[in-house]
Amino acid sequence: MWVTATTTERQVRGDMEKVTGIGGFFFRAQNPASLGNWYRDHIGVALVPPNYDDLGWQQEAGPTAFAPFPGDTAYFGDARKVWMINFRVRNLDAMVAQLRETGITVEVDQQTYPNGRFARLADPEGNPIELWEPAGRDAPRAA
Repeated sequence: MWVTATTTERQVRGDMEKVTGIGGFFFRAQNPASLGNWYRDHIGVALVPPNYDDLGWQQEAGPTAFAPFPGDTAYFGDARKVWMINFRVRNLDAMVAQLRETGITVEVDQQTYPNGRFARLADPEGNPIELWEPAGRDAPRAA
């Protein structure tokens, strides 16, 4: 069993040490340089800087879903893909229009959910990407 009495006790007391966010997302690519440039140019995710003096991509504070799915899920699309990344966006319509202007196919879910709106696309290597425009309390706040 994964949960120990110590872990449960710490959760109840509120003094369990927790991670503070995602510090990186690492994955294999057939052409890492080209794919990195695609994410930079189309999604706005900056590449890892060439030195320790420059900052990498900075996220806005907001909720992050961390959810393992069953191995046979159809949610990611292509059954050979074992991950899908979800990016928060401020304006889903503007992001979709921007991507489509460059010839990228984006499917917008026409339903609005209690937590916001979604769209799907794939990177050049077929990895699934979900865009999420949060609603209400989850929406990005101006700095």
